[in-house]
Amino acid sequence: MGSVPFTMSDLQLDFKEVQSSPTLLCTPLMGTTVDQMLIEMQRAKEIGADVVEIRIDCLKNLNPRQDLEILIKQSPLPTLVTYRPTWEGGQYDGDEIKRQDALRLAMQLGANCIDIELEVAYDFNNSISRSKPDNFKVIVSSHNFHNTPSAEAIASLVARIQATGADIVKIATTALDITDCARIFQIMVHSQVPIIGIAMGERGLISRLLSPKFGGFLSYGALEAGAISAPGQPTAKDMLDLYNFRLMRPDTKVYGIIGKPVGHSKSPLLFNASFKSVGLNAVYMHFLVDDVEKFFNTYSSVDFTSGCSCTIPHKEVALKCMDEIDPIAKSIGAVNTIIRRPGDGKLIGYNTDSEASLTAMEDALKEQGYINSRTSFSSSLTGRQFVLVGAGGAGRALAFGAKSRGARVIIFDVDFERAKSLAHGVSGEAQPFESLVHFQPENGAILANATPLGMHPNTDRIPVAEETLGIYQLVFDAVYTPRKTRLLKEAEAAGAIIVSGVEMFFRQAIGQFNLFTGREAPKDFIREIVLAKF
Repeated sequence: MGSVPFTMSDLQLDFKEVQSSPTLLCTPLMGTTVDQMLIEMQRAKEIGADVVEIRIDCLKNLNPRQDLEILIKQSPLPTLVTYRPTWEGGQYDGDEIKRQDALRLAMQLGANCIDIELEVAYDFNNSISRSKPDNFKVIVSSHNFHNTPSAEAIASLVARIQATGADIVKIATTALDITDCARIFQIMVHSQVPIIGIAMGERGLISRLLSPKFGGFLSYGALEAGAISAPGQPTAKDMLDLYNFRLMRPDTKVYGIIGKPVGHSKSPLLFNASFKSVGLNAVYMHFLVDDVEKFFNTYSSVDFTSGCSCTIPHKEVALKCMDEIDPIAKSIGAVNTIIRRPGDGKLIGYNTDSEASLTAMEDALKEQGYINSRTSFSSSLTGRQFVLVGAGGAGRALAFGAKSRGARVIIFDVDFERAKSLAHGVSGEAQPFESLVHFQPENGAILANATPLGMHPNTDRIPVAEETLGIYQLVFDAVYTPRKTRLLKEAEAAGAIIVSGVEMFFRQAIGQFNLFTGREAPKDFIREIVLAKF
C-alpha cells in the first residue's frame, strides 16, 4: 500500500493559536509506571510540547490493553506510541509478535500515530491496511548508531522506507562530525513526504534544533536533561525558550558560536533573546566544531553561517579560513567574530575581544580612582606590568591590546615557544609556565588569565600562587562560567580589583551584534540579560 497524502491536520491538532513553525515538538515519556507517564504528560503540555511519545518499552510490568487505554485516553496531547526493541536501541527484549500486537492495539485504542522499525514495517503495515483509521499515521523509522551514511545512501534508505507504506519517514543517524548534519538537512529539504531527520549525538544537536528551517515534520525534546530517549537530545524547554524553536522558518538566518567544547557557552541565550527583542528573523546555535575549514566549506550558504562567534580552541586556526581579515584581528593573529558577507559569501574575520577586555579593565580602574596622570589621553594601563597567562587566541587579543596602551607585557603559557612568539610580537617578555607559581609581580601589576583554568566543571584551579594575588592592582579572568571564578574570589579577598569575563563577554557581544546585523545592539537589554542570567 502506498503512502497517502499527508497534512498536519491529520494529527487532529488544535491550532487555535497560530504557530509560526509548522514543525511539531514531541516530548518522549520515559516513566517506568503509568502514573509517572501521566504526570509527565501534564508537564509536557505545560512546557509547550505538541505531541507526547509514549515509550511503552520503558514501562515495567506492562499490561498492554489496560495501560495503553489509560495513557491514550487521558493524554492532554496527541499521542505517538513507540515500543522500541533492543535491536533498534530500545528496552524491549521480548516476543516480537506481542510487541507488534501492542502497537496494533494502540491504533485501535485511538493513538494518533505509532512508530515501527523499517526491518518489520512492510509486514506490519500490510497487517493493518484494512483496519487502519483515516486519521491514524505510521512513522517508519531507521536508526544508525554508528555513523551518518552518504547522501545517496540516505536517499536510498528513504525510498526503502516509503516502499513499506510509511506515512512519515524517520531517519536517525549518528553524527561523528557537525558537518554530518548537512546530509540530514539535504534529505529533509528535498523530501516529498513528511520526514523526521535526526543526527544523534552531541555533534548532531543542530539537526534537532534547526528542523523547522529544513521542513522537518517533528523534532524531539526531552522533559529534562536526564530523561533523554536518544543521544544528544535537547530539552523541550531549551528548544522553546533558548533557541526560539517556534520562530524558525525556512528563511531564518543562522548564527552561532564555534568551539570545542562549546556547550557551556551562554552566547545563544544572549543572542537569541536579543534577536527576538528587535524582531530579527534569526537564530543562534551552539556549533561543536572539530575542523573549522571543513565546517565553513560544508555550510557555505549566506543564510546558514551568516555570522559566527569563535572561541577556544579555534580563534587562531579560523584566521586561515578567512577571505578578508580586519587589521586589528590580523595584528592579533586571532578572530573571535566571523561574518559571511551577503553579496559574495566571503568570510570576514574580526576580533572584538581586545577592546572589550581592555576597556573593561580601564573602566574598573577608573571607578576606583586610578587614572593615569601623565596625560589625559593615556590609559590607566600605561607603564604597568601586565602579567598574561595564556598565549592562545584570547591571550593574543589581551597582549596586543595591552601593548597598544603602553603596558609592559609578560607572558606565561604551557607552550613556551608560543609564549616567546607572542612576546616578540608585542615587545614583551616570555617566561616558562612552570615558573608562574614562584613569580613575584611588581606592586600595582595587572594579572590576566586567558586560559580555561577555573572554567566549569574544573572550578577549583587557579593559575598563580594565592599569596601573590594581593600584590596585583587588578585581576582579570576571561573565564565566565562560573561568573566569579576561584581566581577572582581569592583576588578580591586579597584586596585586588577584579574584572570578570562576564564584563568582557558583554562588551564583545555588543560588538558582535553590530557586526552580525549591521544595526545598533540593544545595549540595555543585553546588559539586563547578562546581569540576570550569567
